[in-house]
This record gives sequence, C-alpha cells and structure tokens, in this order.
Amino acid sequence: MPVLLAPEQAPTLHELLAEANTVGLDCKPADTSSSFAIRIRGLGSLLSAGQDEISFLSNPRLHDQLLQCQAAAVIMTEEAYRALPQGDYPYRVVLCSQPYLLYALLAQWFDQHRLERLEHGIHPSAIIADSAVLEEGVSVGPHCVVEAGARLGAGTRLGPMCVVGANSVLGRDCLLHARVTLYHGVIVGDRAILHSGCVLGADGFGFAPDPRQGTGGWAKIAQIGGVVIGDDVEIGANTTVDRGALENTTLGNGVKLDNQIMVAHNVQVGDHTAMAACVGIAGSTTIGKRCTIGGAAMLSGHLTLADDVHVSGGTAITSSISKPGRYTGVYPYAEHTDWQHNAAVLTQLAQLRRRLKALEKTSGNR
Repeated sequence: MPVLLAPEQAPTLHELLAEANTVGLDCKPADTSSSFAIRIRGLGSLLSAGQDEISFLSNPRLHDQLLQCQAAAVIMTEEAYRALPQGDYPYRVVLCSQPYLLYALLAQWFDQHRLERLEHGIHPSAIIADSAVLEEGVSVGPHCVVEAGARLGAGTRLGPMCVVGANSVLGRDCLLHARVTLYHGVIVGDRAILHSGCVLGADGFGFAPDPRQGTGGWAKIAQIGGVVIGDDVEIGANTTVDRGALENTTLGNGVKLDNQIMVAHNVQVGDHTAMAACVGIAGSTTIGKRCTIGGAAMLSGHLTLADDVHVSGGTAITSSISKPGRYTGVYPYAEHTDWQHNAAVLTQLAQLRRRLKALEKTSGNR
C-alpha cells in the first residue's frame, strides 16, 4: 500500500487518533509508556503496511499475521492483544473494541486530507446559469453544467462533466465524482457521495397500451414526480434512480447503494438500508429501514419489505415480506406454468417430509 502523505504532512499517531471522528468510540494505547509521537503517513494491511503506516486486525483468523507485521501501529481488540505471544514487536498497539470501524474512520481522515488538496473554485469551462445559487466554498470542475434555479450547498464539489439539472438541489459538503447527472428537480441532502456515471431523476419506465398505434403500440406516461435523497447517502458508479410517475422516488438518510443498481420509479427506501451491486428494484416497492440486499437480488414491483429484512445475493423476491429476518432463494427458470406448479410443491417440502417420516415409522412398526 503506498503511503498517502509526505513526511512533513503526516500527523503523529496521537494527533491522528485525536483528529479522526472517533467520538463515542473507545480507543487507547495498549502501553502508555510507548511513544505515540511516531508519524503516520498512510494505512495498509497487516502484511503490506510499512514502518510509517497504521494497520488493523478485525478478523481473528488473521491473528498470526501480527507476528510478521512491520507497521508503525496496529489497531486490535484487547482479546487479540492478550493473545499475542510474549516478545518485542515493531509496532505500537491501539486497543479498540471495534477495530474495523476505527480503521474506517482513519481512512475517512486520510481521504478528506486528499480532497482538501484538490483545486478549489469554479473552472472556467463550467457553464453555470445566472439563476443558479452556489453557496460558500462550492467547487465546480471542468465542463460541468449547472442549470437554472439549481442550488449547490456550501462545500459541495462537482467533478468533471457533472450536470445538475434545473431546480435541483444539492446539500452541504456533497461530493460528485466525474460525469454524475442530476435531471431536473432532484433533491439531495447533505454529505452525499455520488460516484461516476450515476444518474438521478431519469424517467421511470411507464407506458400505457395504445391500440391507436396498432398492435403492441405504447403511449409514454410522462414522469412528473421527482427524486428525493436524504443525508449521508452514497450511490455507486452507474447506478440509476428513476423519478416517480406522480409521487417522488425516495432514499432515506444513510442509504448506501453499490455500483450498477437500478431503483425504479416510486420506490421508497428506508434509512440506513444498504444494497450490493446489480440489485434491481421494480416500481412502487417500499423497502424498510436497516435492510440489506445482496448482489444481483431482484425485487418485484408493488411490494413492501419490513424493517430489518436481509435478502441474500441472487434472490428473487416476488411477494411482500412482513417479518424481519434473512431470506434466500435460488430456483432454476422454467416455463411459467411449470414453474408455478413446482414452486407450490417446494413451499410444502418440509410438511411433506414430516408426513413421509411418519408413514415410514408406521410401516416399520407393522
């Protein structure tokens, strides 16, 4: 792992722990007599971190790697520290009950430092409408377009070739990577991170059969709703969130979407729900709070998922789920009528098994 900071920019370990957002997280040196004035220039894995980097142990199965680690410091739990064989190690130990979380917070600190070093201000090639409002500290990259009535909150940054449509709103301290597109009337809360190629507010897939055009003709249904995104949302590369037909498509606070996800029109996603890559959600489905949706899972339209539902990767959800828990299902496709018959049998397998065992027991007693 390459170091991230020049020596003169690197904080001491004590400064790094103090400056990172560790409020409410217990972290302390294992040995207060050790010097915490060492400079930390970056982060690395247990086996790759060098003498000016910090690493972490969150997976107990990697405990043996501590014996080979050459990092300046390692974050670990007290249990892991007590399990270390006696001896001298080249690294300082930072005790924390949640090493992975502390690592994440330190990574945020380094990334924020990187962002602060980027160029600020409005690039001369950007096109910004006279009626657009840019609050203090906004940065707009090359070839961006900010249309009439749009508003960009303080500290927000647009990467190259972003488009913010008419009357769209971005909150404070948002980060848009290159080629993010917001159609008209999209509202995004504070501290959003939108990755390259994501599109918010494209038309939902809405068409009405129109026999006037001949057999199979379609009339487009204008999508006049919007998209509303909460605070602290992250949306991955090439993910799309369609605008609603009449009501808004909404993502709650803290929602995390991976790359190449499709969120259809009128979908409602509750706070702190997370989805892995290639998930597809059909229109007008409501997903509760704190749900997780595994990669390539598919959700049919007009469904409701309760809070704290966890869908495994590759699972197709075709009916509403009212009870929290984990749901998994992989089933080969077939002609639809055959599939329905087979699926009906599968749902009764446990009951059929009990009946079969009872019959076997009865037969064995004869």
